[in-house]
Amino acid sequence: MNMSANQDSGQADGPGVQLGFDIRHLTEEQLAKLGLSQIAYVRQVVVDGTPGFAIHAADGTPMALAGDRDVAVAAILQHEMVPALVH
Repeated sequence: MNMSANQDSGQADGPGVQLGFDIRHLTEEQLAKLGLSQIAYVRQVVVDGTPGFAIHAADGTPMALAGDRDVAVAAILQHEMVPALVH
C-alpha cells in the first residue's frame, strides 16, 4: 500500500517513514487492510454456554477470547492496538 504523503513522487521523508496518504486513491484491497494492525474490536459472545468477550482484528478475524471486557481491552492495549467496543 502506497501511503506516501506525496503521491506524485512516491517519496516519504526517510527510509520506512510514511507520513500520510490520500484516501481518495485507495484500492478496495488497501481500504480493506486500513487499520488492520492498529485496531481490534471487542464483542460480547457466548461460547459453549459460557459468556465471554471475543477480540477480533479490524477485518473480523478472531484473535482471542477473554472472560471479561476489561481483560479484553487490556490485552488489546498491551499489544499497542486501539480497542473498539461493539454492542
